[in-house]
Amino acid sequence: MAVDSLEFPEKSRLINKLSFEAFKSGSEIEVKRYLFGYQRRDAELHKFVENIFYHPLFKSIMISSITLNAIFLALETDYKVRYESHFFLEVADLIILAIYTTEFLMNLYLDPVNYWKDGYKRYDATVLFIAYLPYTIDRSNPKMHHVVTMLKGFQALRVLKLIYYSPGMTNLMAAVGQTVKNVIYVLVLLFLLIFIFAILGHGLYGDRQHGDPQNWGTLAAAFFTLFSLVTVDGWTDLQEELDAKTFVTSRTFTIIFILLGFFVFFNMFIGVVIMGIQNSTERYEQKLKEERQTTLITKKQAILKRQQEEIYELFNLQKSSEYKTFAEMAESFKKTLLHSDPMLLEDFCASLPFIDLYLTSLDRQDATIYKLQDLYYEMVAILTTLLNQEKSLQSLQCFKGKSK
Repeated sequence: MAVDSLEFPEKSRLINKLSFEAFKSGSEIEVKRYLFGYQRRDAELHKFVENIFYHPLFKSIMISSITLNAIFLALETDYKVRYESHFFLEVADLIILAIYTTEFLMNLYLDPVNYWKDGYKRYDATVLFIAYLPYTIDRSNPKMHHVVTMLKGFQALRVLKLIYYSPGMTNLMAAVGQTVKNVIYVLVLLFLLIFIFAILGHGLYGDRQHGDPQNWGTLAAAFFTLFSLVTVDGWTDLQEELDAKTFVTSRTFTIIFILLGFFVFFNMFIGVVIMGIQNSTERYEQKLKEERQTTLITKKQAILKRQQEEIYELFNLQKSSEYKTFAEMAESFKKTLLHSDPMLLEDFCASLPFIDLYLTSLDRQDATIYKLQDLYYEMVAILTTLLNQEKSLQSLQCFKGKSK
């Protein structure tokens, strides 16, 4: 059946079906981009920059630059090294700053809209802005020396860029950020507990004559003392001072506060952080699973797209063809063939050595068949003789049986 025999609605339905399958198999993000995304006019340049930015070599360069930057920042803390290698450290800082700037511009070019929605990328932009501030200040002015030194200290924040290139640390920081809300609740409850016990401790043990005014005389001192009890740091010394004042309720007060402050709220704080890290790890694993599924879906989309293009090509070839069926094309091709047409035989199967080998192989095959036939005839003759002998033996046995 000719492809052109399909009517136009059937062609449209077939192509639309492939398009729908490719659309349906896409992820939610890709569907949103398909529906609401914009088409870049510099698609080739964008693809080129994207291949460079996400190449493992570029990632290795960035990690090496961040590591070298951390080493140079550590060397600058030594006055002798900073004085003797000032020019070298300055050039190295400019080179690293140029690498950071290149990374920032490439990242901003790839996705200028969503760049500012990412917290890590906003942090990178802020750190890069701070890195340029020392070069906008007159460093020869002695009055600006303190400002320049302070800005140099902020350059250590650039080392945190390493988090962006480490999925494990990124996952951990995301977990810490997501648990801040719950941690604040725990800290507020702990603060209220300390406040209540600070007022109570000040009233019980804050007397200037018979109490412990150094640790409980003021609200600030009581807060600091209770904070030491929360961390269980030196609480025995504090208790000995209260025992020396012969306070009967001091041990009960200390034990109750340590049980509530350390064993309940402090461990609750640790538990909230651990739960946040666990939830973030599960989300990270789910994200990796979705990325693998997205990669598989992308491959399926590429196959569907290739099938769609092949169908378009078949339709175009059929439209441009002057034959309606394959039989007509074959008949037309037969008419163009003549026995006197010259033919160039370049393949090995059409060469004289191959033909000689092929004929020799046929002769050997015929000889083998003849030998097999002779063996077959001999086997048939032997089997016939054996059969006759067996029949004669059976007849003889039957005759002997009857004679008895």
